Amino acid sequence: MIAVLGLVLGVVVGIITRPVVPTEVEPYLPIAVVAALDAVFGALRARLDGKFSDKVFVVSFLSNVVVAALIVFLGDKLGVGAQLSTGVVVVFGIRIFSNAASIRRHIFHA
Repeated sequence: MIAVLGLVLGVVVGIITRPVVPTEVEPYLPIAVVAALDAVFGALRARLDGKFSDKVFVVSFLSNVVVAALIVFLGDKLGVGAQLSTGVVVVFGIRIFSNAASIRRHIFHA
């Protein structure tokens, strides 16, 4: 229940304050969101498997976001930012769909 209230509060605060993302950070935001979604789906899968740990979730969430952003940053500095961004999205996308499939099998027993 606390997580749902936190989510609702965060959405309301975001709608009211309408935060502006600096242009320097814009290329990294979609990658960070995909990396964060991977951690969330992994946590949900672990919860359904009875292996969830809040410490593992926090470390996974933060490290996924930081590593993904660093990879894209490095790619930008090397001149291959678009290619590395695509690679990061593909890797995290595969992980997200794998976790989603596992969650679906767990919920629907199929």
